[in-house]
Amino acid sequence: MNEEVKTQDKIKKVVKKVKKENPEVTKLTLEKNELSDKVLRLTAEMQNMSRRFEQERANIYKYDGERLVKELLPIVDNFERAIKMDDDNLTDELSKFLSGFKMIYTSMVGTLKAMGVTEIEALGKEFDPTKMEAIMTTNILEEEQNVVVEVMQKGYMYNDKVIRVAMVKVNE
Repeated sequence: MNEEVKTQDKIKKVVKKVKKENPEVTKLTLEKNELSDKVLRLTAEMQNMSRRFEQERANIYKYDGERLVKELLPIVDNFERAIKMDDDNLTDELSKFLSGFKMIYTSMVGTLKAMGVTEIEALGKEFDPTKMEAIMTTNILEEEQNVVVEVMQKGYMYNDKVIRVAMVKVNE
């Protein structure tokens, strides 16, 4: 162990001697260290930029149809209203139109589901302000508080993003 300490002392003495004799070596060593540090920082910055770029590109692909989905949701709402018509009072001709509406509606909803659109389940659930908007309140003693008792307009998620909140009536 004494020999190691003696060797390290000798190395330190030689380094000090070289530094005293040749200050240019010291200057170049400092410049080299500074440049190495800059290269490491720039490399880290490039990796961070690349990671952010990949994340942004993934989000663009993930939500590329969001505008189309938002445009289609009111059409789905109108189909649902048309389908809720009373079947008993319809003539055969109107009944055929209604069955055509049902087929179109089913096809459209299936396409939206395949794109990643899901309905926000609200009826009978606890009010969630991140997915629902309370447009009315009521006070029903038989129901629990802060629970949705009626859905006025359905809400939808696109992949994992809320694209339309559910308009609900909440029990206070």
